[in-house]
Amino acid sequence: MENFMESGFLRSFVLKRESIPSFEIYPFNLPSVKTLNEITFHPHVTFLVGENGMGKSTLLEAIAVATGFNPEGGTFNFNFSTFDSHSTLDRYIKLIKGINKPKDGFFLRAETFYNLATNIEELDREPSGRRIIDSYGGTSLHQQSHGESFWATFTNRFGGNGLYILDEPEAALSPLRQMSMLSRIHDLVCQNSQFIIATHSPIIMAYPHSKIIELTKDGAKETTLEETNHYSLMKQFFEDKNRMLYHLLND
Repeated sequence: MENFMESGFLRSFVLKRESIPSFEIYPFNLPSVKTLNEITFHPHVTFLVGENGMGKSTLLEAIAVATGFNPEGGTFNFNFSTFDSHSTLDRYIKLIKGINKPKDGFFLRAETFYNLATNIEELDREPSGRRIIDSYGGTSLHQQSHGESFWATFTNRFGGNGLYILDEPEAALSPLRQMSMLSRIHDLVCQNSQFIIATHSPIIMAYPHSKIIELTKDGAKETTLEETNHYSLMKQFFEDKNRMLYHLLND
């Protein structure tokens, strides 16, 4: 029987190009979509990286929705909509799944996390059994900083044997928390979990048991941490900060 660590929950997805009405309209006109055919996922961690506007978040959202997550985030059980703004891209991709199904899962996205926290509070006001917030550390996510609420979700709600799709988690995390995140990701990978992460953070994309896919105007390509634009720019900045600042502030 095939081992989970060799296959993962999601193996790949294929863009059904023949069904797309036009590559001149959104979201099919995004650079990462226009040239896309197929992306194969790493069984542990896959990173989607690239400059703003390449379509990372739109692509990640489509993968999450096609997998069964709510567009605004949460577990497989969440079904709320604050503003229906997600694209139709999920209808045009075919997911290739592994033989095992995840027992846990979460779609974590920075831009709609506030809406998720609000929905948890609304559900917990209804008469029922155990409070949902207890699975997130017990403290209202609205009563914590953005970074603390992100971290509380990541450390308390993610339980292992799960599929976790994260959209720019570094948006709320300090560099120290990003390093701690690497450790937590590794713990969960060792518990048969799979991650798909869109990120700009060279710290987070440094996780070794992973695949980095860089989205550019020329398409998607597998690369290494050191070959990404994110890493090279940060390296240039810190190795010769004064020179970089001189050009930035005087050009």
